[in-house]
Amino acid sequence: MQLFDCHSHWATEKAHIFRTDADLARQEKIWRTKGRHWSEQEMTDFMRENNARVMLDLAFHKMFPIEDIRELHDYAFEVARRNRDVIFGHWLMFDPRRCEESLDEFRRACNADAGYMAFAVSGQGVGVPASDPRWYPFYELAIETNTPVMIMTGLTGIGQGTPGGQGIVLDDGHPRHIDIAAARYPELRILAARPAYPWQDEMIAVLLHKANVSYELHGWGPKQFSSELRREIGTRLRDRVMFGCDFPVLEYPKVVRDWRALDYSDDVIEKVLWRNAATYFGAA
Repeated sequence: MQLFDCHSHWATEKAHIFRTDADLARQEKIWRTKGRHWSEQEMTDFMRENNARVMLDLAFHKMFPIEDIRELHDYAFEVARRNRDVIFGHWLMFDPRRCEESLDEFRRACNADAGYMAFAVSGQGVGVPASDPRWYPFYELAIETNTPVMIMTGLTGIGQGTPGGQGIVLDDGHPRHIDIAAARYPELRILAARPAYPWQDEMIAVLLHKANVSYELHGWGPKQFSSELRREIGTRLRDRVMFGCDFPVLEYPKVVRDWRALDYSDDVIEKVLWRNAATYFGAA
């Protein structure tokens, strides 16, 4: 079966979300998967072997100086141009406190001929929740360019199990911030990301209330979803839920196997694993 992976990370040494040996060791502790750096060929061949088209996230770089962000983008875009069959596009993250230079870089990226470009917002990662007015110019540019915005919600593995959680405030990822942004910008297409633990019921309420919000479920195996979320995936949210693997933290064979083990019809599995996302991103 085809896969459309709405969220994974770069696995190469230059762009991996975990840069140090200590970070890679934490991957094994939190996700129970072996952390390592892959070559570009290994990474893209793995995607091909699993019949996946992928939106990749350069999450770690958002606090870097803009010159370093631009250099990493250029690296990612060059690899993507050579692997258009598997790298569908890019989630670009920025610090909203550096608004103008970030918006200029997004505009530059949109002209790079390197795949689909869209914003990703991590309120927890920068300490600015998605409802904060400092994000408004980013939402307005997304509306102007007719691209979605991914907004992270719920528990993050970054900082998990460390004193102070690396300064991350979990409430900065509460679904209320998505609700506020969706209400203020009804034309904005929002893709809520991660299963929103421990606020899954609140996230479901936002999805049922706001038609401009869809849902992508990376970072957790489906066996860990709440019973309410599993039920809604097969009923009222069946056309609005999309697959995310979170490679290389998690890998395709196990995550897909866990999805198939749930009691869903073949139609729902196809919608979640590729059809909904292909429609959402205009790749059908």
